[in-house]
Amino acid sequence: MSTAEYFWRPAALLQTRTRSPQVRLSIGREDAGVPRCQRSHPMGAPDTSGRVPWWARLRDHRWTSIERAGVIAALAIVIGSLFVTTYTLALGDPVPRRIDAALVGDTRGNARTVKAVQGVAENSLDFTDYESLAAARDAIDRQRVYAALDLTSARPTLYVASAAGASVARVLEKTSTVDPTVRVVDTHPLASTDPSGLDIFYLMLVATIVGFITVFQARALAGGLPLSHWTGFVVAFALAASLALTLVEGPILDRLDIPVLEVWGILAMHLLAVASFASVMTVLVGRWAIVPTTLFFVVLGNSSSGGAVSPPLLPAPFAFVSQWLPSGATVTSLRDAIYFPGYEHARPVLVLAAWTAALFGAMLVASYRRGTSPGGR
Repeated sequence: MSTAEYFWRPAALLQTRTRSPQVRLSIGREDAGVPRCQRSHPMGAPDTSGRVPWWARLRDHRWTSIERAGVIAALAIVIGSLFVTTYTLALGDPVPRRIDAALVGDTRGNARTVKAVQGVAENSLDFTDYESLAAARDAIDRQRVYAALDLTSARPTLYVASAAGASVARVLEKTSTVDPTVRVVDTHPLASTDPSGLDIFYLMLVATIVGFITVFQARALAGGLPLSHWTGFVVAFALAASLALTLVEGPILDRLDIPVLEVWGILAMHLLAVASFASVMTVLVGRWAIVPTTLFFVVLGNSSSGGAVSPPLLPAPFAFVSQWLPSGATVTSLRDAIYFPGYEHARPVLVLAAWTAALFGAMLVASYRRGTSPGGR
């Protein structure tokens, strides 16, 4: 064959010849001619060809009715177990851990009295010296301390504030039983209609449950609301429901002496935060939104709120998060407004406002990015 004839051969024949070395390399192999995905793999090497991740298989699995019922039952059991665990650990057996207290006077001549008070509190009192009883009482008013021990009076006196923490006051009031020479005075007693100090906790709890249950029911039974309508619905519902709860607890039942406008505003922010969180979850996880909502607000939030058991008596993890979650901030804000007018703290209100704004904004952002509405449209 001449050189000219070679260069004028069809291009396809040239391509065949250039591929021939690759064909010859596969001659004699057992998997020659077998598609790559079906060829054998060396022993011990992971077979990643064609493998589908487990979460993808789970997502694409076609669930039967009985399988769905089983998953729902399993989730309910897990959530119920977590509920029992957190409430038992946090509220079942309150133990004093660190109680801030004021001290007026010299302890050297009153060692017996100090020992009796510390014994009742299981050595959890963290005393700070104050120059006068008036300064110590002012610290109680401002909720910087839970108690004040006055050693300058003729009879040693322990001042407590059950409105600031009923469970703390109940612990310290046992001092007079251990040492009858000590007088116990409650500077901020609870209302006679609420001797256990739980009404504020119930207000927060009801607002929480009403908030997320309404969101889920509105989505299921009144679906199809566009985002603009859903946003208006959530805000209007938070305002209306919080006003109703405030009026029922205050003027209607006359349980507590409630500053209506202030309590209304606090409950409205809490309700809006709960409804916004539930709305975000409906956008992100759909029908399973009740799971993260219950875990965050009921299992964690309510147990650590400080409403049933004061923060100084909560386990360390619960005490740490108590005032940084919406539920705890709501309880503290309500307590300040009802029992400590004129001495309200800004921090719990700011924490609650920050959660409300962040969750409401997250609802809008998640809806825009997903191109959907929490109302199901």
